[in-house]
Amino acid sequence: MEPLTQTALDQLFLNARTYSAWQPKPVSEALLRQLYEMVKLGPTSANCCPMRLVFVKSAEAKARLKPCVAAGNAEKMMAAPVTVIVAMDMEFYEKVGALFPHLDTRSWYAGNSAAIDAAATLNTSLQAAYLFVAARALGLDCGPMGGFDKAKVDAEFLGGTSWRSLLLCNLGFGEPSKLHPRLPRLSYDEVCRTV
Repeated sequence: MEPLTQTALDQLFLNARTYSAWQPKPVSEALLRQLYEMVKLGPTSANCCPMRLVFVKSAEAKARLKPCVAAGNAEKMMAAPVTVIVAMDMEFYEKVGALFPHLDTRSWYAGNSAAIDAAATLNTSLQAAYLFVAARALGLDCGPMGGFDKAKVDAEFLGGTSWRSLLLCNLGFGEPSKLHPRLPRLSYDEVCRTV
């Protein structure tokens, strides 16, 4: 494998930013499908793939989501072309027989709520990170959000399913004129050790 070009690294990481303001430019269903086709290939433990996505696009659906988000997130969520509810399927283990057929991984989880919760949270978080990187690779900008009422989102959008919300992420084409200066990050020496 060869390293990515500097242009690609800039787009994915070095110049990429978290957006709160959005251009009024739609995101097509075809682009969302392309995004998922990339995201699904990222690794999860025992290929369990617990992430589920609800793409909230319509004005009606956005209006339903608005009371579920914190006041500080409402305006940017409403302005974003798409807000993704990143959810975890708490019955993901029902599909692992097809996803990891060479071992009986279902028995690792069925009836073990602690194992289900741990695997769903860890692996959905991994898949959410793949979502952000894949979105950037396809020319979209991201605005992940944690400020929302999970119980309200679950009741409004995930009722009758085994899905539970983990986070929200606005997707679209960010408005660069509204960006604040990049915040600092910790240095390598502050966070890394080689043993």
